[in-house]
Amino acid sequence: MNIALIITVTLVMGVIFVNGWTDAPNAIATAVSTRVLKPNVAIWMAVVMNFFGALVMTYFNAQVAETISNIVSFDAHGNASQVALAAALFSIVVWSVAAWYFGIPTSESHALIAGLTGSAMALGGLGAVNGTEWAKVLVGLVVSTVMGFGGGFLVTKLIVILFRGVTRRTANKVFTYGQAFGAAANAFLHGAQDGQKFMGVFMLGLYYNNLAEKSGSGFIIPVWVMVLCSVTMGFGTSVGGMRIIKSVGMDMVKLELYQGFAADLSTAVCLFAASIFGIPVSTTHTKTTAIMGVGASKRVSSVDWCIVKEMLIAWILTFPGCGIIAFVMAKLFMAVF
Repeated sequence: MNIALIITVTLVMGVIFVNGWTDAPNAIATAVSTRVLKPNVAIWMAVVMNFFGALVMTYFNAQVAETISNIVSFDAHGNASQVALAAALFSIVVWSVAAWYFGIPTSESHALIAGLTGSAMALGGLGAVNGTEWAKVLVGLVVSTVMGFGGGFLVTKLIVILFRGVTRRTANKVFTYGQAFGAAANAFLHGAQDGQKFMGVFMLGLYYNNLAEKSGSGFIIPVWVMVLCSVTMGFGTSVGGMRIIKSVGMDMVKLELYQGFAADLSTAVCLFAASIFGIPVSTTHTKTTAIMGVGASKRVSSVDWCIVKEMLIAWILTFPGCGIIAFVMAKLFMAVF
C-alpha cells in the first residue's frame, strides 16, 4: 500500500471539496440575491453545472490544467516531492476553511497557486518556480479585474440604454430568464476553471508516485480523473455555500434584476475567454469585481466599500499568507517524514 499516494489523493480531494464548498457559491450568488433562484435550487444547479463544466471543458481543452501542473517544479527531489506537494495541499485546506469561517470569499485559485509556490520554494528556492507560467497568473489578475469591473460597468450602462423604452414588467421577465441562464453559465465555467486547476494538481500527485507520465508540456488527463474531481467538487457545493452567497450577493451591493444579469454576463465572458487561452483566473475575483462595476455604474455609494475592503485584504493576504504556510509546512513535513 502506497501511503504517500493515499495521503496525496485524500488531500487533493479535500481541497477540491473545500473549493466546491467555499468558492463555487460565488457563481450563483447574484441569482440568489435578486431572488431569481431559491437558494436550494441555485445550489443544486451549481452542483450539476460545476460537474459538467469540469468534465466537458477539460475533455476538449485542458490548457488551464497544463498551466497549473507546470507553474512550479517538484522534480529531482525523490520522496520529498510527494511530501512537499502534500504540504501545499494541506495549507490550502487550512487557509480556505479559515476564510469560510469568517465569511470572506477568498480565492481558492490564488490559494492553490500560493500553496504550490511556497512548498516548491521550500524544496528548490526560486529555481523551482516557472516564471513563464507564473506570469499567466499575473495576467489573470489583471484580466479578471479589468474585464470583471469594466464589463460589469459597461454592460449595465448598455442595458439601461437598450431597455429605456421597455416596460419594467417585460424587462424583468427578460432579465429573470437571462440571469438564471447566466448563473448556470457561471457555475459551468467555474467548474471549467477551478476543476481543471485541481485536476492538474491531481495529476502531479500521480506523477510523483510514478502513476502518470508527462506528454510534451503537460499531462493527458484520464476520464476517470475528470469524473472523480467533478463529482467531488459538486458534492462540496451541495454541502454549504450560503455564507459566501450572503457576502458576495447580498452584503456588498443591493442588486436589481438587470444588474444581476450584467454581473453574471460579464463574469461568464471573462471566465470563458480565460479558459480558452489557458489563463488561470479566480472565479471569486472575477465575480466580485463584476459586481463592484455594476454597483459603481449607478453611483459609487451603491457599493458597500467596507465589504470590498475585507475582500481586498483577503486577496492581498492570500498569496503571502498561504505561501508562507505552505513553505513552513513543507519544511516541517520533510523533517518529520
